[in-house]
Amino acid sequence: MRISLIEPAPPGFHIYSFVKQVRLGLPLIATLLRDAGHEVNVQVEVLGELDWDTIFASDLVGVSTITSTAMKAYAYAERARAAGIPVVMGGPHVTFETDEALEFADYVVRGEGEEAMFELVEVLLGAREARTVAGMSWVDESGAHRHNPSRPLLSSLAGLPHIDLSLIRNHEKIDPWPILTSRGCPHDCEFCSVIMMFGRKPRTNPWDHTLESIRQADGRPIFFYDDNFILSKRATKALLARMIRERLNSSFSAQIRIDSVHKGGRTDHELLQLLVEAGCEGVYLGLESVNPDTLAAFNKHQSVDDIVGGLAALHSYGILTHGMFVLGSDADTVESIRETADFALSSDISSAQFLALTPLPGTRQTARLRVEGRVFTNNWSLYDGLHSVFWPRNMSPWDLQREMLRAHRRFYSPRRLAANPRQRLKGLLITHGWERVPENMAYMRELRAFCRTTEPPPPPSDAAAGVIAVDAEPAFAPTRSDSARDVFGQVEA
Repeated sequence: MRISLIEPAPPGFHIYSFVKQVRLGLPLIATLLRDAGHEVNVQVEVLGELDWDTIFASDLVGVSTITSTAMKAYAYAERARAAGIPVVMGGPHVTFETDEALEFADYVVRGEGEEAMFELVEVLLGAREARTVAGMSWVDESGAHRHNPSRPLLSSLAGLPHIDLSLIRNHEKIDPWPILTSRGCPHDCEFCSVIMMFGRKPRTNPWDHTLESIRQADGRPIFFYDDNFILSKRATKALLARMIRERLNSSFSAQIRIDSVHKGGRTDHELLQLLVEAGCEGVYLGLESVNPDTLAAFNKHQSVDDIVGGLAALHSYGILTHGMFVLGSDADTVESIRETADFALSSDISSAQFLALTPLPGTRQTARLRVEGRVFTNNWSLYDGLHSVFWPRNMSPWDLQREMLRAHRRFYSPRRLAANPRQRLKGLLITHGWERVPENMAYMRELRAFCRTTEPPPPPSDAAAGVIAVDAEPAFAPTRSDSARDVFGQVEA
C-alpha cells in the first residue's frame, strides 16, 4: 500500500517555534511498514508545507495529533477523506476523545499504534475484519461508532527497529537529532496524561540500541525525547559511562526531574559528572511551582529545597537549565504565581516557561475540572499552555492569563539578556511577539470581556466530589466533547 502519515504543526507562536523537532511515533510506524514492503512517507508540517499531491495518491492516510493540533488534524483528515481515501487517526488526543475523532476519520488507533496499524492495513487489504483489531475504534457501515477492546501496552521495546528519519519529508531540517530510550513514567503527576497513554511501568530500549542510535546521529546535537531520561539512576549512570567509554562525542539535552540530581539535601555529584563528561549541555525541568501546596496538589513529590539545591548543582557543573512552571492550580493565588516568577528571576535558570495549567484529555485533573464545570472551551487550538481555558479556584481566567504574560515579560526583559543571551533572546522575541499576533490579541479581549460578564462555577458539592475519582490507569471509556469547534464568546483563534 501507499501510505502517508501526517503530523500537523502546533498553532500559533510559542517557545518551540524555533525548534525543528518531530515526534517519533509516526516515523517509527513508517519504518515498520516500510520494512514490511509498503511505500510510506511521513509529512511533518513544522519542517515544511504538506505535499498534497503525494497525500492524494495514497491508499491510506494517517494523522497523529496532540490536543493543540487537533483542530488542524481534523481538517486534514476531512480533506483526505473527501478525496475518497481511508483515514486513521492516532495520538494522545484522539485516544481520549475517540468519538469526536470518528466524526472526521474512519478509524482511530488508541494508545500505542505499532501493532494496530499493521492489522488495520490487513483490514484494508481484505485479510482481516475491523472488529478483530484490538485498540482500534471505527465507523461501521451504518455510521455507528465501534470501540474494540483495548490493546495491552507492548511488553518490551526490544525488537523495535532504529527509526529511519529519512522517511520524513524535509528530514534534513530536523534539529536537534531525536532519540527515544524509554516509554512510560513511574511518577503520577496530576496534570499529565503520559501514564494514561504509556503506563507507569517504564519500558526501555536495550543499551546497544540506544548507543547505535547515538552513532547514527553522527556527531549532531541530540535531544533525548524521553518524558524522564533518568528513570533509574543506576541504569542511567551505566549508560552515560558507556557513552563516555565509547567516545560517542555528541552533545545532548534531555528532560529530567530536578530531584534526580538533588533530593533531601543531598547532591548526586557522580551523576552530574557523568552527565557533563557524556556531553550533556542542557536539561528541561518540570519545576511547576515554588508553592509547596501547589507541588502537593500536582502530586509532584518534590520539594522547594530540591528545586533550589538541584538548580544550584546543575549550574555549578555548567549545565544549562530550562525551567518549566505550571500556573493556576487550586492552591495557587495571584501572589503565589508572582512568588514563583520572583524565584525564577533570582535563580540560576537559563531559560523558563510559565504555562497555564491546561486540562488535557485523559488526566485525573481534567476529569475533575469537567465535573466541576470549570472548563469553558473545547477549542483545542487554545490548549497549548499559553491560553487560559478553565476557571482557577482562586482567581479568574483573565488573572491567570495576565500573570502568565507578566511572568514571561519579567523573566525575558531586555536588561536581563546579557546574563544568558543565547538562551534568552528567543524567549524575548516570543514573549513580545505572542501578544502582537492578531488572533491572540482578539483572544485576550474576549477573555477579559468573558470574565467580566460570567460568574465562575460554584464550588463542588460533597456529592460531586465523590464523582471525580479516576483510576490511575482507567479502562478505555470513549468520551465526546460538546463540539470540536466550540469556542467561548467570539474567539476563533
